[in-house]
Formats: sequence, C-alpha cells, structure tokens
Amino acid sequence: MAKAFDEMSGMGADIRAPYADIDRWLRDTPDDVLRTRRAQAELFFRRIGITFAVYGDAAADERLIPFDIVPRVISRGEWRRLEAGLIQRVEALNAFLRDIYGAREILRAGIVPEDLVLQNPQFCLRAAAMHPPHGIYTHIAGIDIVRTGPDAFSVLEDNVRTPSGVSYMLENREVMLRLLPELFDRHRVAPVDDYPEMLLATLRSVAPPRCDHAPVVAVLTPGYHNSAYYEHSFLADKLGVELVEGSDLAVIDDVLYMRTTEGPQRVDVLYRRVDDNYLDPLAFRPDSVLGAPGLIAAQMAGNLTIANAVGTGIADDKAIYSYMPEIVRFYSGADPLIDNVPTWRCREPEALREVLDRLDELVVKEVDGSGGYGMLVGPHASRAQIEAFRARLLADPARFIAQPTLALSTCPTLTDTGVVPRHVDLRPFVLTGAAGTRIVPGGLTRVALSEGSLVVNSSQGGGTKDTWVLDD
Repeated sequence: MAKAFDEMSGMGADIRAPYADIDRWLRDTPDDVLRTRRAQAELFFRRIGITFAVYGDAAADERLIPFDIVPRVISRGEWRRLEAGLIQRVEALNAFLRDIYGAREILRAGIVPEDLVLQNPQFCLRAAAMHPPHGIYTHIAGIDIVRTGPDAFSVLEDNVRTPSGVSYMLENREVMLRLLPELFDRHRVAPVDDYPEMLLATLRSVAPPRCDHAPVVAVLTPGYHNSAYYEHSFLADKLGVELVEGSDLAVIDDVLYMRTTEGPQRVDVLYRRVDDNYLDPLAFRPDSVLGAPGLIAAQMAGNLTIANAVGTGIADDKAIYSYMPEIVRFYSGADPLIDNVPTWRCREPEALREVLDRLDELVVKEVDGSGGYGMLVGPHASRAQIEAFRARLLADPARFIAQPTLALSTCPTLTDTGVVPRHVDLRPFVLTGAAGTRIVPGGLTRVALSEGSLVVNSSQGGGTKDTWVLDD
C-alpha cells in the first residue's frame, strides 16, 4: 500500500495552510493539558449519555464512541468541490430510485443489469405504487468520502436508507466549543448547529398531498434497545418533535395518529429509523411490532410521507454502488464530480478470477454489509482468514464486491503515546426536500484509532473527530 497523504503535513514536512494554526496549537500546548482536555471530553459524553450498542455482544454494556480533540480541517475551496459532487450524486440517487420504481429507463438502456435491481432483496415492489411527494426517496443521505491525496476524494459508500451519525457531528462541535474556545478564536469555522432546523424544514417541505395544515413531524424509533437509540431521541429533541415507537401509533381511516398526553394527534411526516420490513405488518413482516399496521396504506392514500421513502435500501447495495458513475452520467449528462473507488463485481466471472488471485491485496465486502462487518481486509488478514473468505466467495460470488486497499488520508490524532497520524474518512449529511438539496459544511469524521488500521467504524473500535470547514 502506498504512503498515506497526511492532511496536516501533506506528503512531506511542510504544514498545509489549513492546519497552520492547529500545528501551532499542538506545539504550544503541553501534553498533560491535551490529555486533560481529552478526559474532560469523555466525561462530558458520559454525563449526557452518548452511547451505542454493539449487536451480537450481549454481555457488553453500551459504549462511548471515542472522541479525539484534534479537529479535522477542510478548506473552503476543498469543501466547495465536495459539496458540488455530493449534491450531484444525491440528485442522481433520487433520480435512479424514481426511475427503477417507475419507467425503468436505465434498465431498458442496459446501463444497470435488470436482474441486479429486480431480483435484489432490497428492491421493494410495493414502492412502485407509492410515489413519494416531489419524487424524493432519500431525504437524508450519508455519503462516505475517503481521501488519498491533495485533490483526490472518492465516494466509498452510499447510505440512503437510515443513515446514522449526525448526532455525533453535532455533539462533537458542542464539546469542542466548550473545551477549546481559544482554538475557535484562531479560526473562522463554518457552523453546523443549524442542521436540525434544516432537517425539520426539509421534512415539512415534503408533507403529503392531502396535508392542508402545518405539517406535524415525528421520529419513529425501534426502541431503547436499538444501537442508535440515543441519536433517535437526540434528533427528536433537537427538532422539537415527538419520538414515537410502534405502540404509540395507530392508523384510522388511512390517517396516522400518535398517542400524546393531550390525546391522539395526526402525523403527516414520519422520519423513520426502522427498516422497511418492520414498518407495517400488513405490508411486510406480519410479526413486526416495531411499526404500525396501515402505514403504507396511509402513504398511498396521500395522508403520510415516510422519510426516507420505502424502497431506498436498494441504493445502499454495494453492487449498485459500483454503477454510480454510469448512473450519474445517465441522469445528469455529466461526469461524476466525485468518483467511486475502483470496484470489482464478483458476480462477473472475470472479476471473480482476478479477486481470487489477489485476495491478500484487496478489501472484499458483502454487497449488503454495513458497520465494518462481513469484510476481508486482505493485507491485514491471516492466511486462514483469507482461505475462509475464498470459500465464501466461491460459494456465492454475487454477494461480494472487492476494492483496492486504499492509503486513506491521515489526520493528527491524540493517543496515549502522543499526537500521531491516524486514518480517517468523512460522512457528510445531505438533505433533499421540495426546495432542493442542501448540506451543512463538514460532517462526521471517523478515525481508526489503532495504528495502521483502516477500519473507522465505531463497532470495530473507531472514534470520531469534529470536522472544521474554514470560511474564507
């Protein structure tokens, strides 16, 4: 793997301009002060209860996501390029979802294989009859970006069903403002605290056609035991709306109501953090108690908007991701402003042969995987792990894609041994409503805290950083 680009020092010893004041701050601040600030940040997060759970680890308590007090810095010029590319990509994703649940022109044109869409487990046939308001399927998208050079940004993954992590973006900024105000005094950092206002405006803008009053929004959570429950409750609080579970909801005459202390209240827009199959036992899994019977009928009657829309999950599929450059060109008529990471589709025999020959060099992922689970990082895997993965690939190659092991950029990170470079990625949050697509400057930077690790997911031991976009 090539030497990683360091976002503070570049490829050499010269400090890059966006990091000049961060470098001075790190040199001027004693190590014990930095460690004290880190301990104070952890105490803050613990007091307000920012935790997550790891599925499959029944014995583990809920955990804090480690937070690094050294911010990641992006110049305004860099952000402008990212912002334009993210808007282009999310608009193409929405166009793709409208199309595959409508005319299917991209399938007829042979751009994306028909079987990859229509036989995909995440393709929802019911969505073909639902037609969300304004044709918007993904109102909230989290697009994972990696950097490999001064001007080299790529999309690693699209998260358009129920993307998570925005609460950490907001809380990270709050912690930094409290603990390191002197550092903010040296910079003009673009704010992120208007995200809840932007999100609420986005959700209200896509109210259903039969809503003739001020739209009422609610957040649907699977409940306390969900790994992202903290974020669900945090967002409901910041939006000033009700947090509801399936047991709080009832559909009467194709209208959704929620139970409140003042009696039933109509809900017009439901920001759901529940997967499709659990939303409505009359339409999907009959044993689900996480949603409410009749939600789909309420949307089809024009009385409810579900955000993100039912059926968006197919765009999270990593095999679909591999076609995103062609998808962007098909709907926008332009080349992608941010390209994909090169990807081998193991469903294709020639690609499979190459991947099998290079398993010790590549990263192999399940097409429906998430959270860093079910993947092979070839250069860091044992021979036994590689051979076990080889057997899985041969048994069901269509379930996997492969990518080169990228030299992800690094950022200075405070560890027990001092400030050292660690690999990072970035998840900006893109909002699409009736008035168009908007992004708060920055996003959630995730950091691989172990030396040499490329896995930034919190479930795999990764942490987070505050992300600063510097105003001109």
